[in-house]
Amino acid sequence: LLAVGQEKTGRRDENAIRAVGAFAGGIAGSGHVCGILLGGVAVISSLYSRGSLDDKENPRLWAASRTFLQRFEELAEPFGGINCRDIAGIDWRDREAVREYYADRESTRRNCIQLVGEAAYALGVLLEEEAAGEKNDQ
Repeated sequence: LLAVGQEKTGRRDENAIRAVGAFAGGIAGSGHVCGILLGGVAVISSLYSRGSLDDKENPRLWAASRTFLQRFEELAEPFGGINCRDIAGIDWRDREAVREYYADRESTRRNCIQLVGEAAYALGVLLEEEAAGEKNDQ
């Protein structure tokens, strides 16, 4: 989702994409919080978080992050929650299960693909709302 967000905002940073690589499988394949959610929050952070401890934090960071979290929770509800293990339904440490996940077009991978699309759309709408809010603040 970070790559999609970067495309939407016109900011391309391959190091940032590398930095979130281990978000897959619910943080390092643990099955915990979905990497889609984490990638979306990373996009928001890249726009509004401070670059150094001397900088002032933009309050939009927290408001936009909470809004995206809430929207993601709603999108993930049909899958049982925001954890990867609920959405993908596999143990990422089980190599055979991972092979089946990628090989079978009818696997729970379709859940992840659907959720990436829906979350990318929700993030795009949120970023447009934030940009409009910034213009109104000026």
